[in-house]
Amino acid sequence: MPYENMNQADKITISRIVKVNHAGEYGAIRIYRAQIWVSKFLYPEIVAFLEETLEHEINHCALFRSAMPERNSRPCRIMALWGNGGFVLGFATALLGRQGVWLCTAAVEKTVHHHLEDQLFFLKDRDPALFSLIKDIQQEELSHLHHAEDHITTNSLWARVLTRSIALATNAVMWLSTWGDSSKMAKSLRKHNS
Repeated sequence: MPYENMNQADKITISRIVKVNHAGEYGAIRIYRAQIWVSKFLYPEIVAFLEETLEHEINHCALFRSAMPERNSRPCRIMALWGNGGFVLGFATALLGRQGVWLCTAAVEKTVHHHLEDQLFFLKDRDPALFSLIKDIQQEELSHLHHAEDHITTNSLWARVLTRSIALATNAVMWLSTWGDSSKMAKSLRKHNS
């Protein structure tokens, strides 16, 4: 369906999808930059993965930024929360050790994956170009998730609490950035799959 023929509610949701994905990539950039900075001193053997992942996130952020104009979208008003929160999260989890880095990556990427699934369901028949863009990006995000999961060696209480806290914080910032559209898409998906 051409964008100009869409109803206003769908246009707003698509605008918010691009906005939150751009903000999320910006937050991820800040997470990985902080983790790289700490890891160069403490765990240099994981820096190559973090730098490669950072390059992916920078590219994803640019792709979502370039998708904004034709969808009447603009950067999120709470970019500072994404950026500063991402930096603090990356720095703190890196100080927890390699497991902190892997747990953070897995928690963020798993949460993002669920949101991307909801977005893909919503976009499939509405915005094929954005659907395709997100589908391609999702593959790289899944590779980050699988790499992190392959390196997690703990299931201790602190690891479970950290993982849950990161997932809750990520969901909360996404919800704020989309004015609740992320919840509406998830509800619609659950209803469709019932």
